Parts: sequence; C-alpha cells; structure tokens
Amino acid sequence: MELLTKAEEKIMQILWDLKRGVVRDIIEKMPDPKPPYNTVSSLIRILEKKEFVGYKAYGKTHEYFPKISKMAYRKFTFSNFLANYFEGSPENVLSFMVKEKKLNQDEIQKILEMLNKDPDNKNPPTND
Repeated sequence: MELLTKAEEKIMQILWDLKRGVVRDIIEKMPDPKPPYNTVSSLIRILEKKEFVGYKAYGKTHEYFPKISKMAYRKFTFSNFLANYFEGSPENVLSFMVKEKKLNQDEIQKILEMLNKDPDNKNPPTND
C-alpha cells in the first residue's frame, strides 16, 4: 500500500461512501466546481493501478468499487503519520495534542477510561 495524493484520497472517500459507482456517480458527490469527467476518470485509473480500486465492466461502462477498506487505509496512514512526525510514539502524539490544547480534560478522562477497560492493556493507568 502507498500513500494517496489529496485528489486520489478525495475519490476514495467518495467510493468508500458509495460502495460502488460509475464516474458520473463520483463526480455528482464532489463539491462545486465539479472537476472534468476525464480528470476523475484518470484518477480512478491511477487508483486501479495502485490496486485501491477494482471494477466490473458492463460493455463500455465500468462500475468501480474500493478494493482497500477505509479502515485498512486509516491504519496505514496513521502508522506513517506516527512514524514520520512522532518518532513512532503514541505518547508523543498525546503530549502534542495536550500542549496544543487539542484535548480537553473530559477527552483525557475518556481516554483513561478506555485504557482501563482494555483487557489487553498490561499496565492500565490509575486515576490518582
């Protein structure tokens, strides 16, 4: 798997929502101003070569569908993000979010509760 460009990712977001669709279905879901048909068609062919998209042919019409799930791509991109910007450390991500005031006290408390409920967590934090 590889990271997608912003344009490719927009197409994939729409396909994940649609589950299946022809180029016109994808364009219909895009914001105005709508890109040209040929642009979207070219992007889908690139996604097909990257093995993100498959298709079923009905004569000259192709119905496209995602071959990679949104969750699989989310895991992949988050792993890259974590490795490239936070030295692979979830602690660094949380520290950054707290320092940048992206997490409030309630959200921190919810994270602690999730960690305490996680049966695989070998050293659950305490709320002391």
